[in-house]
Amino acid sequence: MTVMAERTSSQLSVDMFERIAEFAAHEDETVRFEFIDGQIGLKKVTNGNHGAITMWLICHCMRAQPDLDLNPTQGLKIGAYRKGRARPDGVLAPVDHFVGHGEWADPDGVLMVVEITSYDSDTHRRDRVEKPQAYGEAGIPVHLLIDRDRMKVVVHSDPDSRIGYHNIRVVELGEKVTLPDPVGFELDTEDLKGYVD
Repeated sequence: MTVMAERTSSQLSVDMFERIAEFAAHEDETVRFEFIDGQIGLKKVTNGNHGAITMWLICHCMRAQPDLDLNPTQGLKIGAYRKGRARPDGVLAPVDHFVGHGEWADPDGVLMVVEITSYDSDTHRRDRVEKPQAYGEAGIPVHLLIDRDRMKVVVHSDPDSRIGYHNIRVVELGEKVTLPDPVGFELDTEDLKGYVD
């Protein structure tokens, strides 16, 4: 994912968070904010390899399913009662699904979210624990994690509003992995080994 700076904020409302995030976006285009499990996270703009993985995934998704878009900028309302806000590295949904939804969309109709790890101290907690839990609770059918630190691809499926995901499949970076329905196509991740630095 990305570098995160956080502070616990149990009294911060979602409306206040959205105002802070909007103001910050106008002041500094190199950071974006998330609000997950009552904590504000600062998401810095990605590096070249991180972006290359995102573009690789966009191209593969377009080839495999031309009626779907992998959006690298769409924010989602997640968490219990939609009281969280996340910025996945990619959100797979039907073409034009987010038209008119604004910066923070409900996850209804989203087929898959993608996260790509970064090399920072917050990666484990955010990308491997909190976000899979939140995406599963939100009912997003598939969560794909490209774990550059561990050289793994992790596919979460069969979401559960209480526990996150029932099924978690881990393969080595470089192997082929089939993304379960409703995504339903295979990725050969061999090329991604060149983007782990």
